[in-house]
Amino acid sequence: MEVRYSSKIAKSGKGSSIPKNGNQETKLGADAGKIYRGKASFYADKFDGRKTANGETFDQSVFTAAHRELPFNTKLLITNLKNGKQITVRVNDRGPFVDDRIIDLSKAAATALAMIGDGVAEVEIEVLGDYGN
Repeated sequence: MEVRYSSKIAKSGKGSSIPKNGNQETKLGADAGKIYRGKASFYADKFDGRKTANGETFDQSVFTAAHRELPFNTKLLITNLKNGKQITVRVNDRGPFVDDRIIDLSKAAATALAMIGDGVAEVEIEVLGDYGN
């Protein structure tokens, strides 16, 4: 399995894993099984009820995530490297917009990973595929 670190995916545009032609579904199949490692954070309560980048209403009680590049509806296995807790989330938003972070999680997802107290956690992200599959 290939391991990519946050410095490789932190920059939007350069080195993007999404083709410029916008064909995200084709690239997703190629990315299944990839592993990313870096820092995760979570959405503050003030975002609950707002629209996400894919047009859904954000619900902090659902296991969702924001990622800069992966296609919407990508299913990810998130592992908190501090405690080994794992969850599965679905990408439905863009972000995070802090350079040293690779993913933003819903509050429910962050709670399940036991990272609420710390606010930020070192995580491993495994791309599982499209949420429908």
